[in-house]
Amino acid sequence: MTKKKTPPPSKPNSPPSEAQPAPIEDKVEETPYEAVASICSVLVIGLFILYFLAQNYVIPSGSMEKTLLIGDHLLVDRITFAPPTKWMPLVHYREPRRNDIVVFFKPVTDKNGDHMILVKRLIGVPGDHIHLRNGIVIINGVAQDQPHAEPTTPENHQDFLDEFPSVPPVPTPDPNLGTPEAWAVDFPNHIENGDLVVPSGMYFMMGDNRHDSLDSRYWGFMPRENIIGRPLFNYWSFKTSEDQYEQTGIGSTIAWMGHVALHFFSGTRWKRTLHLIQ
Repeated sequence: MTKKKTPPPSKPNSPPSEAQPAPIEDKVEETPYEAVASICSVLVIGLFILYFLAQNYVIPSGSMEKTLLIGDHLLVDRITFAPPTKWMPLVHYREPRRNDIVVFFKPVTDKNGDHMILVKRLIGVPGDHIHLRNGIVIINGVAQDQPHAEPTTPENHQDFLDEFPSVPPVPTPDPNLGTPEAWAVDFPNHIENGDLVVPSGMYFMMGDNRHDSLDSRYWGFMPRENIIGRPLFNYWSFKTSEDQYEQTGIGSTIAWMGHVALHFFSGTRWKRTLHLIQ
């Protein structure tokens, strides 16, 4: 005869009063010092990007129309054309090439002794033999296909601009509006068989709006060390008159800011937003 096994008695349920309370997490509040440190970290990273990697630039004139319009705001890559460095070994570097759009310091200073920042298209690299015939750029004997450039017509043809360098530059009293004397004097030293020869370490720059561009035809070659970078894309474009960026003073600045605020949506060229620069 076998004994009948009885199941072990079940443990009585614990009364609700004996239930273990959920752990309470302590809320750690950020101290003022930590908040300031976080803000400073963001500012340092932002300044590093803006100063070393990229830079904002706004188009103030129509010398690059229709590629770039007055009021285009560009993000400029400062790395690609920079001299290679050991502390950034994975970054792609290269030398400027023909047809690159380049942001650079103008070789000639203004009346205040400052170097303006310009954006033009690179036409000739060191060693190139350049001349223009009826507005067509000819490099090393080969006519260049440049669909981005303003075409030359009988109405806009100018000997100095379209038959360059057959007509030597003439110095003007204001180098910002014409040819500085130093370039007019040095110009004949770079002519060979009717071609302008680009010397070592220099580049020849021209605006796409060929008949409304003060470029290398007026002020000479652009040194390699003057290059700031190349524009990547147009992050914002706002309809702007050609004389807007010539106006100075706090009153004009406040008035322009008010205009932008009131006409932000209607004045923004939305189709050019995030437009790649080529």
